[in-house]
Amino acid sequence: MAKHIILLTLVALSFNLLAFAFEPSPLQDFCVADSTSSARVNGQPCKNPALVQASDFSFSGLHLPGNTSNPNGSKVTPVSIAQLPALNTLGISMVRIDYAPWGINPPHTHPRATEILTVLEGSLEVGFVTSNPDNSLITKTLQKGDVFVFPVGLIHFQRNVGTGNAVAIAALSSQNPGVITNCECSFGSKPDVSSDILAKAFQVDKSVVDQLQAKF
Repeated sequence: MAKHIILLTLVALSFNLLAFAFEPSPLQDFCVADSTSSARVNGQPCKNPALVQASDFSFSGLHLPGNTSNPNGSKVTPVSIAQLPALNTLGISMVRIDYAPWGINPPHTHPRATEILTVLEGSLEVGFVTSNPDNSLITKTLQKGDVFVFPVGLIHFQRNVGTGNAVAIAALSSQNPGVITNCECSFGSKPDVSSDILAKAFQVDKSVVDQLQAKF
């Protein structure tokens, strides 16, 4: 009997830990973010419900192509709490991603969100890498209408493998998923990570690290 009680306790604790890993459920119908408040909470303070308007729940602009004239050849247009205040406490956000021919959304992670991506136009090579020690690459080429999911916290990427522009819409399981772009974090930090550390970590000559840091 005691063993069963211990087992049930461990199971309950496991579920509790899992719940704490994700954003809590809201305790009211909505909590439109009050951008004028100086209060600091996990999220944003709630706007007075009497002052809420339909515009707090609406965003316009995802029909507009993003400017892909940059080294990556891609543009991410976010719809998170900054653009849509009513997302506050709802645990969801979205982005539009535009890709020039052979443009990439470089390897990055979302520390607080799983991402589900749908291709609207074009062909995309997508993939993610599993965690240590396996580091397995899971990759697939998607066509218009295809859907792919990137698990929370894992490094992932997309590349346009078509001859024309490509467009995707992605939803993320956080109002503020965060983005950690691997190359920018490694070589573009302020101040710089020591080139000696990076050279040893990437097993390259220090001059290579210096060249990469100069680009970021």
